[in-house]
Amino acid sequence: MNRVIGGLAAVAAVTLLAGATPARASVTVIGGGLAEACSKAAMAGSSNIRDEAGCSQALSEEMLSPRDKAGTFVNRGIMRMRRGEMATAMQDFDQAVRFEPKLGEIYVNRGAALVGQHRYADGLVDLNKGIGLGIEEPAKAYYNRALAYEGLDDVKSAYFDYQKAVELSPEWDPPKQQLTRFHVARRE
Repeated sequence: MNRVIGGLAAVAAVTLLAGATPARASVTVIGGGLAEACSKAAMAGSSNIRDEAGCSQALSEEMLSPRDKAGTFVNRGIMRMRRGEMATAMQDFDQAVRFEPKLGEIYVNRGAALVGQHRYADGLVDLNKGIGLGIEEPAKAYYNRALAYEGLDDVKSAYFDYQKAVELSPEWDPPKQQLTRFHVARRE
C-alpha cells in the first residue's frame, strides 16, 4: 500500500505568521574588548541601545579581523532587528557581506529581516544561501525558512522545515509550537 501525504493544512496561518518571530543567529567574536562584549550581548538576547553602542564603538575603534568585523555588524544588526528597526539591521547585514561574504549567519539574519518585512521570496533566497554556506545554529535557519515558505503559501515545505528545525534542536520550542497548527492527512 503506497501512502503519501495528501494535504497539509495550517490553521490560521496568516494570523499566526504575523505573531511568529524570526529566529536570529548571532556570531561568536572572541578575544576580549568591545566586539566580544557585543557578541555576548547579542547571544544573550539584548536589544539594549547601550549594548548596540558598544558594538558601534568596537566597529569604529577596534582592530578587528574581517570575520570579527562582519560578526560585529551581524550582532549589532540583530539587536536592531529585535527592536523592529529592519532598515538599519539590513544595512548592518549588507556591511557584513563586504567583510566576510561566506559567513552563513549574515544571510540567515538578512533572510530573517526580510521575512519580518513580509518579503518572503527575497528572504528565502538569503536563507537558502546561509544554509548552503553552513551555520552554527541551522535549526534557526530552517525555522525562518519555514516562515518564508508559509508566507508564500507553500505549506508543505513549511511543515517539513519546521520538522527539520525540531530534529536539529529538539529542546527548542518555537518550531514545535508552530507544528501544532498543522494537520497531516494521508491518502491511500
